[in-house]
Amino acid sequence: MVLPKELEGAYHIVWLGEALRLLDQRLLPYEERYLVCCDDEEVARAIREMAVRGAPAIGIAAAYGFALGVARGRDWREVSRSLRGSRPTAVNLFWALDRMERRLAEAERKGEDVREALASEAISIHLEDVRSNLRMGDNGSHLVPDGGVVLTHCNTGHLATGGYGTALGVLRSAKRRGKRFLVLVDETRPLLQGARLTAWELERDGFEVVLICDSAAAFAMRRGMVEAVFVGADRIALNGDVANKIGTYGLAIAARANGVPFYVVAPTSTFDAGVASGDRIPIEERAPHEVLTIGERTLPLGVSVWNPAFDVTPAELVTAIVTERGILERPSEPSVRAHLGLP
Repeated sequence: MVLPKELEGAYHIVWLGEALRLLDQRLLPYEERYLVCCDDEEVARAIREMAVRGAPAIGIAAAYGFALGVARGRDWREVSRSLRGSRPTAVNLFWALDRMERRLAEAERKGEDVREALASEAISIHLEDVRSNLRMGDNGSHLVPDGGVVLTHCNTGHLATGGYGTALGVLRSAKRRGKRFLVLVDETRPLLQGARLTAWELERDGFEVVLICDSAAAFAMRRGMVEAVFVGADRIALNGDVANKIGTYGLAIAARANGVPFYVVAPTSTFDAGVASGDRIPIEERAPHEVLTIGERTLPLGVSVWNPAFDVTPAELVTAIVTERGILERPSEPSVRAHLGLP
């Protein structure tokens, strides 16, 4: 099966026909090593252990994993269960698997080649995400201050999506339009996705980048150093509440206190119309060891750890949500419903 041209540059998620090749993001920026996943269980492990991460990328990997599992003769229910159990917060995972299950039922009903139908559907999900990112970049590029400074949190670029990026996609589109600006990148503790991944991506693309500690972001806003904040999302509730990497809520509070616009960039597949508010979004809690060490242990023995991977930012702190359909200002349940075309 020939991949569409738009996917030829997707170096971090590569469909090989009989396997899925994933750039192991745990090793960046020091080493570029690839995992080759041959079945759904290996894909689920890569998602669970964060070799691949970022809500859209997780959904794409899961779609390919579903195709691999069914192609190897595993019961599709077991395949779906394995992948659904890999991470709980990013709704794109469940959205992609729901779509793959519907395509499987359709292929069986029509007597199609199931393996080919599922592979084609996974490729379509991947391709649609790249195209969606490009549209989001176009839609949001005018929000980037020319000659100014923007702040971003975690990683929302190529690595977190099918390619190009959500929040970083907006910055890329602004740069393509000739805007010049400085990007402040939060470290994003405890796994340092900002320092290891975002700074790596932006430096490779020729951006002017400065890394800051997570705890310095509010002070930077207070000093007038930040003109806009751009973040991604892992799930957006019907009322506009946004679940994203832990630390996002604090940034939103600081942005509101200092008059800095706070923008969320995410595809419509990240909205979960079945969840009324952020209080209903499941928040993943990860292993203590992620917090215990930075190269060596930093915590005294006997001290316990709480390690939520995400937090929820209330809709009232969000200036606007940028999607592939346009810009949703002052998100609320009525405006979200209208944006998604829901009754």
